Amino acid sequence: MPQLLAASLIWSFSFGIIQQELATLPPAQVALLRLLLAALLFLPLLRLRPGALAGRLMAIGAVQYGLMYLLYLAAYRHLQVLEIILFTVFTPVWVRLLEGFFGRQRGQLRRRQWWSVAAAVAGAAIVASPGVGRPGLGLGFVLVQGANLCFAAGQVAYRHLRLPREAGLYAWLYVGSVLVALVACLSDPATHFATWPDQGQWLALLYLGLISSGLAFFLWNQGARRVKAGTLAVANNLKI
Repeated sequence: MPQLLAASLIWSFSFGIIQQELATLPPAQVALLRLLLAALLFLPLLRLRPGALAGRLMAIGAVQYGLMYLLYLAAYRHLQVLEIILFTVFTPVWVRLLEGFFGRQRGQLRRRQWWSVAAAVAGAAIVASPGVGRPGLGLGFVLVQGANLCFAAGQVAYRHLRLPREAGLYAWLYVGSVLVALVACLSDPATHFATWPDQGQWLALLYLGLISSGLAFFLWNQGARRVKAGTLAVANNLKI
């Protein structure tokens, strides 16, 4: 649980930083730069492992970080910060549903954990609801829910992996995520780095890449392996 709390505290600053500093940059470019910086944090610790395990870790990273960021950052073109915060409250529901699927042979979550998830969603929605109701709300909602689903799928899949506790293995997740972001950049005509980050944007990217995407993601997935599934679902709204 301490890892989840620490990661949530770090992430709580990210919403405003993205809106204020990075909204003018293409989402795929921001995702690639953030994930490259996060990867640099772990690449010195990289450990080679059998291809099957490395492939699974890369696939998890591609979904949980790469695809999630592409959808999440694209939502900032259509929504205000408070709207994005509001729509992230549904992540516990996705975690609960996916955990029920992955954990069918490991025992279902109890009914009281369903109530905990519902309470987390309702409480966070009350806190974050002011300001909702702008044009583009529908598309923004779909983008955020796609990002929520990707993040939930990644953390649940990682939690069910059997692997040694090595920070070096974590670099494989960023390898997968960087590949996804790179493909998105190369395939998007609007993302050819014609607009390069200025000094303030680089400072924001350094925080978001090294701290929010690097350290906090590592803490989160490590914490996800140490708590019960119901606790993990509810904890996804701590950042709000």
